[in-house]
Amino acid sequence: MYGVLIFVLVVLVLSIKQINQYQKGVKLTLGKFTGIMEPGWRIIVPVFQSYQKVDMRIKAVDVPDQEAITRDNISVRVNAVIYYKVNDAEKAILEVEDFYFAVSQLAQTTMRNIVGEVNLDELLSKRDEIAEKIRTIVDKATDEWGIKVSSVELKDVTLPEAMKRVIGKQAEAEREKRSVIIKAEGEVIAAGNLAKAAATLSQTKGALHLRTLGTLNDLSSDRSNTVIFAIPLEVLRAFEQMGVNTKDMIKKEPETVAH
Repeated sequence: MYGVLIFVLVVLVLSIKQINQYQKGVKLTLGKFTGIMEPGWRIIVPVFQSYQKVDMRIKAVDVPDQEAITRDNISVRVNAVIYYKVNDAEKAILEVEDFYFAVSQLAQTTMRNIVGEVNLDELLSKRDEIAEKIRTIVDKATDEWGIKVSSVELKDVTLPEAMKRVIGKQAEAEREKRSVIIKAEGEVIAAGNLAKAAATLSQTKGALHLRTLGTLNDLSSDRSNTVIFAIPLEVLRAFEQMGVNTKDMIKKEPETVAH
């Protein structure tokens, strides 16, 4: 009697299975699917029934480096991370042998295919669009497995060293091009301003002479300079009218005249 009671207790203990809050259990009876086990303590009849737990939380799968050739025949290495969760525990167990491995392999294959369809410039500048395209393809393919892919992120794009040097030279040439353009635009603006200034000086009587005297005054601050300049005849006549002996001015040293 005690032996039977002990046997029943042992069978009962072995029959109790715990499903955690973040899990669901897929129950099979005599090899056939008979239901989903919700979180809590559940009874599984030994020998006749079996079950398998399925984690319903979001999983992050690190897609290892994949070597691919872009549409413009450049070899690159790309790695990514994919985030997904199980929406249907029944399909995840019954439709695919190992959904974790299957999702990883599908992501690797899809990533290589998508990289092969774009140019290097597109791969570097439109990473978000490419990642979204990979997510859409993988998500559609895993619907039959009860998997929902929430996000795909391209972590790194590795280029050959020779290509890195070429890109560096291209960036340097682009900056030099912009520098030349900016300098040329500055010269155009400066030339326009000079033309306006020249027009203003030519329209105002005596303005050009005042500008010349101002320039000479600036030059006279350094006494080591020798300044030679031409005086318009009108200025000489003006000095003569004022009673100044212009012949003596011409005979003086240019530096003295400047000062």
